[in-house]
Amino acid sequence: MDWQNTYASIYRARKERLKPVIYLDKISLVDLVGIEKQKEAIIENTKRFLEDLPSNNVLLWGARGTGKSSLIKALLNEYKDEGLRVIEMDRDDLDDLIEISDQIREEPYKFIIFCDDLSFEEGEKGYKGLKRILEGSIEAPASNIKIYATSNRRHLITEYQRDNIGTVVSNNGEIHYSDSVEEKISLSDRFGLWLSFYHGTQNDYLKVIDSYFKEYQGDKENLHKLALQFSQSRACKSARTAKQFYNTFYKKV
Repeated sequence: MDWQNTYASIYRARKERLKPVIYLDKISLVDLVGIEKQKEAIIENTKRFLEDLPSNNVLLWGARGTGKSSLIKALLNEYKDEGLRVIEMDRDDLDDLIEISDQIREEPYKFIIFCDDLSFEEGEKGYKGLKRILEGSIEAPASNIKIYATSNRRHLITEYQRDNIGTVVSNNGEIHYSDSVEEKISLSDRFGLWLSFYHGTQNDYLKVIDSYFKEYQGDKENLHKLALQFSQSRACKSARTAKQFYNTFYKKV
C-alpha cells in the first residue's frame, strides 16, 4: 500500500487485502454542529497521537445519527497532511486485526483503525482480537495505531439480566461484579477516552439545519417549520435527520 498517497483504506476480508479509498467524504470539522465538547476532546487526543505523546483509544457511543462516524471522517480530512491515516474494518473481520497491525506498525504514519457501529452479540468471539490489539497481548501495542470505534452501546457486548447473578454489594458499598459482567465490560474499559452522544434539543436541531442552509435567502421561519415537520415524520431531531432534510429540500424551499 502506498500510504504516502493513500489516506484511507477499507479492509476486504474475502480478498484479505486493504482497498485504497480514492473518494474521501469531504466533511470537515467545522461542518459538525452541536458536538463541540466531543470535538474538542477527540481533537486533543488525536493531536497527542500525531505528536507521539501518550494518547488513548476512543469509544464514541450513544444515540444514532448524532455525528459519531462523521467526526472520525472529519478528523482524517483535517490531519491527513500531518501523517494521519485511517483503516476501516467491519466487526466481523477483527480477527484479522493482528495481521494488519503487523503490516503497518513499522510505517512512518499514524493509523486510526476505524470500527463503525461496533457491538457484539453473546457468543461472538471477534472482540478477542480487538482486546489483544487494545492492550491484552504479550506484545506491546503498536505506537502508531489507535482504535477509534463508534457504537450505540457503552459496553459493546450485549448484556442480559442473568449476567447480574453473582454480582454482590459489600458492607462498605463496593460493587463486585459477576465474572460474566466483568468479561463484558472489560472490552470497553480498554478504551481510555469515552465520548457520549445524545440527541439535542429542538434548537440544536435547527442550528444544524441552518448550517446546511448557509446560503438560504428565503423565509427562515418557514424553513424551520418544514424542518420540524420533517423531523416529526422521522420521529427524530438528529444531525442525520437534518442532513436528510437538506438532501430532500435543497433548492425546493
